[in-house]
Amino acid sequence: MGLGDPGSQPPEIFTEVPGPASLRYSTALEELEAPGINTIYRGRPSLLWQEALGSNVVDVDGNRFVDLTAGFGVAGIGHRHPKVVEALARQGHSLIHGLGDVMAHPQRVELCRRLRDLVPVRDRTSAQTHLAVSGADALEIAAKTAILHHRSLNRPRQSFLVFDPAYHGLSLGALALTSRDEFRNPFLPHLHPHIERRPFGGSLRKVAQLLEEGRVAAAVVEPVVGREGVRPAPDGWLAELAELCRRTETILIADEIFTGFGRTGRLFAVEHQLSIDDGSLPDLVCCGKALAGGLPIGAVVGRRQLMAAWSTSGEAIHTGTFVGHPLACATANATLEVVTKSDEPLAQRAARLGEGVAKRLASWPARFEEVESIRGLGLLWGIVLRDSDTAAGWSAKARSRGILLLAGGPEGRVAQLVPPLTIDRDLLHLSLDLLEECF
Repeated sequence: MGLGDPGSQPPEIFTEVPGPASLRYSTALEELEAPGINTIYRGRPSLLWQEALGSNVVDVDGNRFVDLTAGFGVAGIGHRHPKVVEALARQGHSLIHGLGDVMAHPQRVELCRRLRDLVPVRDRTSAQTHLAVSGADALEIAAKTAILHHRSLNRPRQSFLVFDPAYHGLSLGALALTSRDEFRNPFLPHLHPHIERRPFGGSLRKVAQLLEEGRVAAAVVEPVVGREGVRPAPDGWLAELAELCRRTETILIADEIFTGFGRTGRLFAVEHQLSIDDGSLPDLVCCGKALAGGLPIGAVVGRRQLMAAWSTSGEAIHTGTFVGHPLACATANATLEVVTKSDEPLAQRAARLGEGVAKRLASWPARFEEVESIRGLGLLWGIVLRDSDTAAGWSAKARSRGILLLAGGPEGRVAQLVPPLTIDRDLLHLSLDLLEECF
């Protein structure tokens, strides 16, 4: 796919952004939908999407954008990838919905097999998968796995070690692990009370002391902090943490929901520091977002010894109506085929394109007074701007030029570059040209 091909076209803007049709829909949603989950944010309407293909999004006013959000990272292989569309149509003609945890289907079997072969966990050859319906659901499954495992050993471990900043989801169980007070405070009395928080990337001396006390069931970590500011772990930090967890029999849970399937230049971000050769891989890995090419699904892949704790003589004790959904499993299998079997595997492509992006972005703090620093890996980059108003203004100006990106993080001042891994190189650098013009 080259610049100008379908799904790889330059932006083209015909109206103000948001345009009149977006404004009409926004007004309707403000009336019909609960506040806070619609397109009205702090009183400012947004644009509404009509169509997406490859790296392009077209809104309801006919404006064409380059999507540097990849739909929150979901469109890792691009929007509406033909292999995903084909798998969706084929599966839709045979089985749209199954019977959850009671009766499975062949696509589900194949997906679990693929995940076992790809996801970097200890004892990978015998690893097992617990499917989920979302990323937050996957985090809750991983936490429950740790609780069940220690209980099966009559080991009274109740605490979880998490790192600040971190985003692990907003459902009630996952929210206990998430760091931002803005999300947590309204529900604080109802969250799991035994949470130990330490700074991400900080000294692990106190972490070692904590783990040696034998109260922590699991350590939960993003190998690259995603939504909360794009922070790669310092060199050697994950390996040291993994060693501490092994030594104290603390389960290591890697949250790869945002970073998995090639985003950072490796198939999974932990592979930048951890290796199967020295036994340092996580015990459980949580997957989601880019897994199914646009359909909702999550998964926890882990050591068979840990997954055995889910065995029950009665009904499943964590499941859902849509778990292992046939359409999502079919598109996930198609997605994993694209990620791994392309002429150039997408993780390698992300690493190669990421080198060029890194060179471009490295000059920004010196060239543009609005930019404080740059950080990232592969095709996941954070541009740290001087304050939240600057970040909001810059991202709004980018939208008016046809570039979609999000600004957020704990202080709202980190703009994220998260393009599809399939984005055309020339289109990517054209987008960076336009972003530079917006300063």
